[in-house]
Amino acid sequence: MKIEPKIMSQVKSILGEFGNKYLTSKGSLKRNNVINDLDKFDHELMTKLFKDPLIHKNYVEKIADTEVFKLNQFIEMFEYKGFWEDSYTKYTNKIGLTAGGKFIDESADVVLDFPFKDTVLKAGMTKEDQKDADEPFLHETIAKPEIDELLEPKIFVNAKRHDKDGEHDATYFNDQDNLIIKGNNLNALYSLQKRYVGKVKLIYIDPPYNTGSDSFAYNDKFNHSAWLTFMKNRLEIAYDLLVENGILWVQTDDTEVNYLGVLLDEIFGRNNFINLVAVKTKIGGVSGSSEGKSLKDATEFIQVYAKNKEQIKLEPVYAMTPVWDYINEEYLEAGKSWKYNSVLTEVGERQLIKCDEKSNRKYYHYPNAKQMSVKQYATEHNMTEEDVYNYIPDKIFRSTNAQSSVRTTVMEETKNIDTGLVSIEYVPTKGKNKDKLTEIFYTTTGATNMLMFLSDMLTEGKDGRLLYKEKLTTLWDNIQYNNLSKEGKVDFPNGKKPEKLLQNVIEMSSYKGDIVLDFFGGSGSTAAVAHKLGRKWITCEQIDSQIEIMKKRLQNVVDGKDDKGISTEVEWTRGALLFMQS
Repeated sequence: MKIEPKIMSQVKSILGEFGNKYLTSKGSLKRNNVINDLDKFDHELMTKLFKDPLIHKNYVEKIADTEVFKLNQFIEMFEYKGFWEDSYTKYTNKIGLTAGGKFIDESADVVLDFPFKDTVLKAGMTKEDQKDADEPFLHETIAKPEIDELLEPKIFVNAKRHDKDGEHDATYFNDQDNLIIKGNNLNALYSLQKRYVGKVKLIYIDPPYNTGSDSFAYNDKFNHSAWLTFMKNRLEIAYDLLVENGILWVQTDDTEVNYLGVLLDEIFGRNNFINLVAVKTKIGGVSGSSEGKSLKDATEFIQVYAKNKEQIKLEPVYAMTPVWDYINEEYLEAGKSWKYNSVLTEVGERQLIKCDEKSNRKYYHYPNAKQMSVKQYATEHNMTEEDVYNYIPDKIFRSTNAQSSVRTTVMEETKNIDTGLVSIEYVPTKGKNKDKLTEIFYTTTGATNMLMFLSDMLTEGKDGRLLYKEKLTTLWDNIQYNNLSKEGKVDFPNGKKPEKLLQNVIEMSSYKGDIVLDFFGGSGSTAAVAHKLGRKWITCEQIDSQIEIMKKRLQNVVDGKDDKGISTEVEWTRGALLFMQS
């Protein structure tokens, strides 16, 4: 398929008015003649170009009430060898790290260059779109009118409003509505720009991974660069939509994660990189041809970037596991030492050692304090160790030599005591016990170590069970990827993301009432979780069958019929918010 962009067609028509001065008898461009006359500001040529409405619109800029012809940008299009063809790029057919057009060994700066980086790729995801293997890469200079037309805001048609009473025709939407947008996500993002620029708090996307077997069907020699172009076009507008303290999460596998990271560095700034999160998904198989050449795949990755890292705050989110399950799975079965293995069976009376009125601190001695192991306690009380951990976590402790000024003071004030326990009672000025009267216990035998009680690490679950809470790190290995088919009460053959994973993302980087955007909507997992967590949301999808799945899933949420995923944990009943589909 050959195309001739509007700009090139118009330029060719104007050059033809000069006879064979700029074009051969066969219509080929005499490139040097054109560039030389433009460099000399040939009056007749410049006048004709300047007066043409299309060229004037795209290459003339008004500065201080004077119209200036952007000559360098205009000349640039004549420097491409195949400028009549269907795709245009100034980059060589090579992928590598460059800065200022020079490869990395010639520069200390890192920029990812790739063929067609200077283009826009619509990249439709429908089967009809994928049949068209010759979709052009629209060059940002040569095909500017086509790009402008592609990216100009589109009117949302066939809008429907969904609420507890079902589906209704809609003629408007407001800031309280959630949106399902059917169509190409690049068009959708630019259509949202005017209303939502600088307003989106969180963007989570799970794009095609470019594995060769997913929905990114550009399986030619430019597949890799096409994927990067596809992502670049969408990430640039995503950046604009984010509020200044907004956060982007992009989930991929190891196929493109490295190049995507450099691309994100370029768009968001390397200084705005937050983390690379590894998510344990499942043990994938390795094909016969790859056996012995690669490891089994058990992880995916989420790259996390801030629009402005100086302004963000990641809220703490905890992994919750029944305490006995946690001890077994993380320690006993793994052959690791579990530290919370002592029981403080008796404290006894305390004796004041010193009262420091200046610092408002008191030091105590507990000479008759007694302790034993969890195993011994279980035996003496005819209990299982599991029962001990579940019934008396406030008496189970571990000792640690956590370095602090408080510990140093305790060591100095109690250095002559070698029996029982000692403690300090004071009001901390920071930390979880800030401004609260707090007593901390220390051992006296050997080193003066602080006692940490298991109950401080636990919380009570909805079913009354005690859960061990562990602050999330960059390794998420406790999210269940099995039995996801029931989540949302819809089937999705391409695989859903677990609601628990999305809950982590949303709770860590947004608050109730914030806008969450996912422009690779899939089965609607992001929208469903955002709805249950009280966020506003926008999601985009192009494939009709997935739109129907998404609508069904979100209607289940609104109606309170979705009791899977995180519904039990957040005590979901039914939705008070509306959503629209257009």
